[in-house]
Amino acid sequence: MKTLTTSAHIEPDARFRVTPFADRANSFVSLRVEGDSVEIALIASLGTSEALRNLAAAAIEAAGALDVMAIDGPAHERM
Repeated sequence: MKTLTTSAHIEPDARFRVTPFADRANSFVSLRVEGDSVEIALIASLGTSEALRNLAAAAIEAAGALDVMAIDGPAHERM
């Protein structure tokens, strides 16, 4: 992965878009997260599908953690 550090808040109305670019010489997929003032584009080339699956698994894990925090409320913040 090429190194770049950035941060952005995912809002409830964030939009997600996948666009495949099937080029014989350089095929890739663009995965975009779009908000009101920020757009993040991840470019995944051939051979990186497992990395995208790991990203998806991490996103599911993060969503689960948020669900637990919503249930536990302030008590969870003491952890």
